[in-house]
Amino acid sequence: MKNLSFNNGDLSIVTSPIGNLDDMTFRAVNVLRSADIIASENVRRTKILLGHYEIECPMISYNKDNESKKTQALIKSVKNGQNVAMLVSAGTPSISDPGFLLVRQAVLSGIEPVIIPGVSALTYAIVASGFPVQNFCFLGFLTKKKLKRRKILRFNAAASQSLFIFESPFRITQLLQEIADEIGSETEIVLVREATKKFEEHIRGTAESMLLLKNKFKEKGEFTVAVNTYHFNETEQQEF
Repeated sequence: MKNLSFNNGDLSIVTSPIGNLDDMTFRAVNVLRSADIIASENVRRTKILLGHYEIECPMISYNKDNESKKTQALIKSVKNGQNVAMLVSAGTPSISDPGFLLVRQAVLSGIEPVIIPGVSALTYAIVASGFPVQNFCFLGFLTKKKLKRRKILRFNAAASQSLFIFESPFRITQLLQEIADEIGSETEIVLVREATKKFEEHIRGTAESMLLLKNKFKEKGEFTVAVNTYHFNETEQQEF
């Protein structure tokens, strides 16, 4: 569906690579080349991306600290006929990153955003995990409140599904301990780190075995954590 007014420009929500610049799609490159304004969560990183594809375009900073102030200005630019592209540091906007507010306010203003799909740390981990994904739940970055974190894990594990969580290297050991305590020490886990990059890594094991490797997790790089809490019924057990 195109924008409701023929005078509007396009508001494009663009997925950017999560590590490997060659994962940019042809469509995403063309959209950025035709943009009048690029709203970027991280201008420095976006400059590297644009330079790789020889794209020149005015940029503004658009992140969680200023999105409430800048959203209406971007929508006004679209209504004035300009093509606006928005992207985050890595991956798909709105998925644990800025983007939701801009999309929401655009829709309320009669502008239908153009979504430019591409690589995502979440979809990468879903495939890489090898876990059943008939039912799965994405929890993003868990709250820092310890009791609430544990409650969230217990509640979602009871639903018989695979869980996918984003976590920093500074709290990964805490998360593994919480999984062991609240879901079980033998819970299957896959840690995905540095996906699509030179040193990408998939670490597989149980919550208990992962905790024995905790010194390894102090290295740089955020994790996508896959947790298998799927409870097979008799028919499903035969299928797997």
